[in-house]
Amino acid sequence: MIPVRQILTPDDLARFLESPACAEIMDFLNALNDSIIGVKTTDAIEDSPMVRNLLQLLEHIKQTNDDIKPIETNSRFGNPAFRDFYDKIEQSLPVWLAEFVPSEHIEEVAKYLQDSFGNRKRIDYGTGHELNFLAFLLCLHKLELVKTDEFKALVIHVFFKYVAVMRGLQMSYWLEPAGSHGVWGLDDYQFLPFLFGAGQLRTHKHLRPKSIHNAEILDEFSKDYMYFECVRFVNSIKTGSLRWHSPMIDDISAAKSWEKVDIGLIKMFKAEVIGKLPIMQHFMFGSLISFAGGSMAGDAAHDADADDCGHGCGGHTQVYAFGQEFPDCCGIKVPSAIAAAQAEKDAAPGTRNAFTRPIPFD
Repeated sequence: MIPVRQILTPDDLARFLESPACAEIMDFLNALNDSIIGVKTTDAIEDSPMVRNLLQLLEHIKQTNDDIKPIETNSRFGNPAFRDFYDKIEQSLPVWLAEFVPSEHIEEVAKYLQDSFGNRKRIDYGTGHELNFLAFLLCLHKLELVKTDEFKALVIHVFFKYVAVMRGLQMSYWLEPAGSHGVWGLDDYQFLPFLFGAGQLRTHKHLRPKSIHNAEILDEFSKDYMYFECVRFVNSIKTGSLRWHSPMIDDISAAKSWEKVDIGLIKMFKAEVIGKLPIMQHFMFGSLISFAGGSMAGDAAHDADADDCGHGCGGHTQVYAFGQEFPDCCGIKVPSAIAAAQAEKDAAPGTRNAFTRPIPFD
């Protein structure tokens, strides 16, 4: 079964937030988070055969990224070669997943995984795509391919490997942040690495949230804790104070404990990711993660490929007819911060590349 869109209006979203499907996603997220409390990224964790299958799958995707080189272009926006990568992955996923996913579920599971790597047309990536990877893992759990006792490895090895693969895609194809307001959120691209990273640190006796402002601590502990690695990565691609380019991360550092940070991020994930229509209108539902919005009938209303506005949003004509403002995903395109950093790196000392222009928080 191919998943389809079911959330098109605020009423759909309100019903979803009270639905078993929403509770299922949040319960799964909480279970994953609980499994890695106090666990270091570098701890010795045994991988089950299924975890090894997933790591091999991500390695295939990484290799595809390596094989498909970015196109030379005088632009800091998304590189068109990403579409070749996307098409290759779409073609290959059913074959790779056939190694461990029952044949009757491959199409559905593949759709969530495909959508976790960004949008083909817009060449962008954001928390909604990241949510699809969480949904992919949830599907595997519901199929009993991943057991509860594998959750620790699922986060530390599989999810963190996914983050690394996504960093590679961002660096190669200069994926733009989905939406045009990433700087006002937790991060331009991702949310869950911070959430799981806070979970890792939740019981730490010495390190505190304010430690992210100490460069030596970031360097020493980023290999052990994903939260520090995420802050280090953000600092590596953006210049200036964390207060200016990532105000939300800076604000969180004032919390008294990692427990407060972790609990707060779980609440924030529900409110700011799965509680936002511009994100959830793109999320798909099928037989494994099931929800019926009910506001509009007919396959055309739920066409996953509708892209009339050029932003993968189906044009929003139906949504607008229900009285809602056009979603934020139709905002101004924002160049990748990674592209900006790379452009500055490639420029001769004291000069700026001819095709670059200043943007806030470069």
